[in-house]
Amino acid sequence: MKIIELKVCIACEKCKTQILKAVAKLEGIAELSVDEQKGILKVVGDVDPIQVAKQVRKTGKTAVFGSVSEPKPANPPKPANPPTEKPKPANPPPAPLPPCCSACCRLVEVRYEPYGGTNCSII
Repeated sequence: MKIIELKVCIACEKCKTQILKAVAKLEGIAELSVDEQKGILKVVGDVDPIQVAKQVRKTGKTAVFGSVSEPKPANPPKPANPPTEKPKPANPPPAPLPPCCSACCRLVEVRYEPYGGTNCSII
């Protein structure tokens, strides 16, 4: 098992979905997650880090390796008497990503010219 972290430009929900679909095709993945705010793709499993980067690049995004490491062993159970702490105020949820960005939603010009207009056409 490896923990692979890649720095990826995630500008919108469509970018996020494309990246997750592309990487999910690889075999041996146990966990797949994205941190939109930091732009980090985290993959846990028996998968080649190079193949993960190739799949991300197939979507047209750049992928920079952050780290590749082994998972930490599970912590021993804590004692039954937890220390009493004041509850911390909850952080506000992060702002959602826009549905589309300029990198993945390119506009295409469409024109309509009625037949029999003033344009000259030679057949």
